[in-house]
Amino acid sequence: MIQIQSHIAQAIIDYARSKLPIEACGYLAGNNGVITEWYGLTNIDNSPEHFSFDPKEQFATVKDARSKGLQIIANFHSHPETPARPSQEDIRLAFDPNILYFIISFTTETPDIKAFKIIHGEVEKVEIQIL
Repeated sequence: MIQIQSHIAQAIIDYARSKLPIEACGYLAGNNGVITEWYGLTNIDNSPEHFSFDPKEQFATVKDARSKGLQIIANFHSHPETPARPSQEDIRLAFDPNILYFIISFTTETPDIKAFKIIHGEVEKVEIQIL
């Protein structure tokens, strides 16, 4: 299970909605399995079907999180038109087995947010507890 503060969950949903119709992306940081900080990053692919982080923003985010004593716990991205589950591309590009992958879907009236652990192509859903 992963815990996320309610205002962080709402912030990433709002951020992802603001980027529609392209996929939004970013990092989630915190400690001891509790997400307390979020970072929105530019999707340099500018695509509704895939994303790539801006490398300069990615580096600055990791540096900022570390300076605050936080760990990168997850990355997040949105699926503007598909369900909140990893696509084949998401699975193929999930290189870091130490983080979670959050997906926010806008296919329903209420955005759907789910988290996954992806290791060597194996996907496991992780329960999210909103604090």
